[in-house]
Amino acid sequence: MTTSISEKALFFCRTVGFSRERRGSDEGKLIDGVILSQYIASNAKEIFEISTPVPAAKSGLEYNFMKTPNIVILLADDMGCGDPGCYNPESKVPTPNIDRLAREGMRFTNAYCPDAICTPTRYALLTGRYSWRSGRVHGGMFNWEPPMIAAEQLTMPEMLRRAGYVTGGFGKWHLGAEFPTVDGNAPIGQFAQRHPNDGGNLDFKTPLRQGPMDRGFDEWYGFICSSESLVYDGPFPAATIDVYPHPKAAGVDDLKHFELADYLPEVTSRAADFVQRHQKNDQPFFLYFSPYVPHVPLAVPEEFKGRTHGGPYGDYVAALDHYLGKLIEVLDQSAGETLLVLASDNGSQFFETGENHRPNGILNGRKGMVLEGGVRTPMIVRWPGRIAPGTSSDQLCGLLDLFGTFARVAGQPLPTDAAEDSFDLLPVLTGAPAMQPARDSLVVKAATAHLGLRFGPWKYIAEPGFAISGADPAGSPPQLFHLASDPGESTDVLSANAEIAENLRAQLLDIVVKPRSTARLSPS
Repeated sequence: MTTSISEKALFFCRTVGFSRERRGSDEGKLIDGVILSQYIASNAKEIFEISTPVPAAKSGLEYNFMKTPNIVILLADDMGCGDPGCYNPESKVPTPNIDRLAREGMRFTNAYCPDAICTPTRYALLTGRYSWRSGRVHGGMFNWEPPMIAAEQLTMPEMLRRAGYVTGGFGKWHLGAEFPTVDGNAPIGQFAQRHPNDGGNLDFKTPLRQGPMDRGFDEWYGFICSSESLVYDGPFPAATIDVYPHPKAAGVDDLKHFELADYLPEVTSRAADFVQRHQKNDQPFFLYFSPYVPHVPLAVPEEFKGRTHGGPYGDYVAALDHYLGKLIEVLDQSAGETLLVLASDNGSQFFETGENHRPNGILNGRKGMVLEGGVRTPMIVRWPGRIAPGTSSDQLCGLLDLFGTFARVAGQPLPTDAAEDSFDLLPVLTGAPAMQPARDSLVVKAATAHLGLRFGPWKYIAEPGFAISGADPAGSPPQLFHLASDPGESTDVLSANAEIAENLRAQLLDIVVKPRSTARLSPS
């Protein structure tokens, strides 16, 4: 390579993973005065056929993308860190397919949801920003609620579509939408979980707005909120499901009906079909598979009842593992190069099930709580040829970090008002050069307005309502735990470490009041 070529431009092209198909996607971007599109056009050989080794992971794997990988998220619903055998050797639930992913990829031991309940975690995952930045600080969504994601907020599937991906989502959205009605009024039963005339004025002939299809998905099959008991195929209702009473809207009896136990096989089949239809194309795909399992009610398929020593809950986790295995098999046979992430949206709601099975393992707390059992998630990332198999990482991270990571993998620059809290995990995964400092702190949140901060071995839990609205005047006082020596959060050490607690409290407040927690260079 000659010295006249901009080293920084070449470094950028190689580290963000430009492919031949994306040469012009950043047309006009300036790097040291070199217009990127012109640089790529005139130096294609050096960029795409370079023989000089790039910085490598400890495994020796090279970071040198010639092709954009497919991206897959497998998101369990209420599965705890104590369920998969690869996280808990004493688990009473066989999870051979999840365990296989761990053997073939990287297992994270300090990964967070980062919220203790479904809606806000899904918001964080799909926007790359903390959920409380939306203004919503309490709980999951109920029936017919308006969208939680603002119309101008960039979402993960939108970002990946810009990068040339075809996108498909299957299972559960739970982020609200604009539901059309025949009278132009708000849907009957809005914000409730049950109502005697629930959804009675819904208009099934008019497409849903600001739901999955308007927020970046080319295909969608699943429900918006489980208690609505409606399954959407694209923007239209296609089926009812027996989670709660069905809506009273005209035309509901004409829809297909699912028993809840049949929903997991159905969405798995549809996700597999999505993979098979798109695997032959040159266009990469993004698959978001988010089944409603092992969430209550525990609708265990008949063939899985009594399979485990974890009770009906454990049987449901085993069913999930089985169908994940079916989907993984299709991916392995059909998909080509694929970056796959498995995680859960929050901890299990059960402390113990069956024959002394502890779904959250040694962690204290459960779903809804700011304690580790509520906010910690198992997270496994597999990317054959890029991530060394059978590895683990104790890097602090959250599901909101997947946004920034995928953007870098896809070579998609992010605007300054997107993914404000998302850190790039690629250096951890592959040994790629770091484009920003690694995450050293993370805010976690209960189902209520109750925040905590992870920093190094410490976890500070503020009093409910601190820094965000919705305080519980009868809430608990602040707490401090040293997780390195006390992962079960059994001993509050705040009184002996008051200065550390005050520093963490100040850091927590600083993250909340600032508009973003990551640095982002302007795309211009």
